[in-house]
Amino acid sequence: MKQVAVVGAAGMRPRRRAQSSWRGSGLTIWLPAGIMTMVLAILVLPPIGVLLQTSLTEVNETGGAGSFTLAHYAALLADPKLYSSAWNSVIFAAMATGVSLFFGGALAWIVERTNAPLRPLAYVTAFVSLGTPYVIYVSAWLFLLGRAGPINDLYRQFSGSSGIIFNVYSMAGMVLVEGFLWSPLVFLLLSAAFRRANADMEEAARMCGASVFRTFWHISLRLAQPAIIGIGLFVFIRNLESFDVPVLIGTPGRVNLLTTDIYLSITQIPPLLGHASAFSVVLIAVVAVLLYFYGRISRNADRYASITGKGYRPRPFDLGRARWLGGAVILLNFVVILALPLLAVLWNSFMPFVRPMNLAGLRLLTMENYLAVLYETSYVQLAVNTIFVSALAATLAIFLTVIAGWLAVRRWPGGATLDQITSIPLVFPGIVLGVAMMEIALWSPLPLYGTLWLISIAFVIRYMPYGMRYAYSGVLQIHRELEEAAGVAGASQLAILRRIVAPLLSPAIIAGWLFIFLLGARELSIAVLLAGPESQTMAVAMFDQWSNGQGAEASALGAAWTVLMTICACSLYFVVRRQSDMVAGS
Repeated sequence: MKQVAVVGAAGMRPRRRAQSSWRGSGLTIWLPAGIMTMVLAILVLPPIGVLLQTSLTEVNETGGAGSFTLAHYAALLADPKLYSSAWNSVIFAAMATGVSLFFGGALAWIVERTNAPLRPLAYVTAFVSLGTPYVIYVSAWLFLLGRAGPINDLYRQFSGSSGIIFNVYSMAGMVLVEGFLWSPLVFLLLSAAFRRANADMEEAARMCGASVFRTFWHISLRLAQPAIIGIGLFVFIRNLESFDVPVLIGTPGRVNLLTTDIYLSITQIPPLLGHASAFSVVLIAVVAVLLYFYGRISRNADRYASITGKGYRPRPFDLGRARWLGGAVILLNFVVILALPLLAVLWNSFMPFVRPMNLAGLRLLTMENYLAVLYETSYVQLAVNTIFVSALAATLAIFLTVIAGWLAVRRWPGGATLDQITSIPLVFPGIVLGVAMMEIALWSPLPLYGTLWLISIAFVIRYMPYGMRYAYSGVLQIHRELEEAAGVAGASQLAILRRIVAPLLSPAIIAGWLFIFLLGARELSIAVLLAGPESQTMAVAMFDQWSNGQGAEASALGAAWTVLMTICACSLYFVVRRQSDMVAGS
């Protein structure tokens, strides 16, 4: 028996060596990650380099680059506006994050953990909101809360006052609109955390006599604490980088933030590239510190896990008579987050010009704005431009990150470096990346400035981290034995990726592609700096129309575009939900 065992063990050794060497050896095994590292580095590193160089370079009399200088940083740090803008940015981001977490978090728990009615309405609200361009959503709230808007108009009618109850062009107005803007995404992200939570602890608390509120406060929130903190920090970073709300609301209200200061430095004549670059480097440093803490929170989330096996079945929390109160919260969310701004967009889209919402305005209803959108060739070109740059960016970002994610998860030599490189663009606020890409285009021998190609490249860089998260988590669900078996059978690395990994990864690929496509279709901060006369996107066109007083035509364009983007948002959710169900059932 010992001899048989020895022979068997000896016979297994060559097989193990074959399994461990099917990837190749020597230079061959380093080649895939090496090539990908070079490609990603060419995309990611130049924006950082050009910002640093411009911020440390003096502009000479001819407008070219001069000698090394710290004058831009010295002037920036000596300017009191920097500190007031930084303080405003922190207050704005923190308070808006609180609003988003309050609305989105409470709604997610009610929808996923209780038996409240009207729960599908919450998903409808989120889908349509995600499909609505930021510019149109913000402009809708500007109309609703503006001096001539219906809310202030009702206040004057009932109070007899000639003033207003709420000034939207203020920090409070910015916080409210930004909070509403992000609450649908917070709802969808926290829904996944609450949906997968084990209900046993909540039921035990209820059996011990705890009220619904105490159970929610002491049990549900504690279990979801890492998800809430992580999502809250992520939303805080995105609010810190926000551009749409600060430029549309803060600039007219003279509430300057870091992002608007950078934009004003670039758009003035002559543009202050050195000042804007120094500003951008400071903002990158702040975001990098926040992302470091976000990474630490994400790594320590396992100690809060409440699911210990595959046999759990999350059960809804019976609210009893309070279930109708939960339904009222869902209905209120629908009215505030979707119905009111959508009503404002539709009202303005049917008006010949932006006017107060009242019965007298019904006689002015017109379809001219929609006819202009449908038959004006310039709008068709805007749609083509937007779909082109968004689809191209999503395709390239997913293609690169699927390969990088596979190499990183399977721990190929150099794979860890790929994961780190694809995370670098997270430190780039949209407006900062726009500044960097504009400077690269001005220095490039290729005619990139003002083209769709430049916008597409910028989108690829900005959204690679999102594609990497989809690809990385998707590859983790694929057992490596399938690849090893194909490798031992003689399949090449490319054949394994194309015939084994890609088909099994298709749900994550589709979900990531749709998500990046939606983000690109709504992006304003990058496109507003890089778009030329023939390369405008929908977001830039709507921004220009609203800024030029063409609110009615912008509303019609936004309403039509929202329908198309809502279909994409619904597709995104159902693909992600299907992928989640497949993983849970495996």
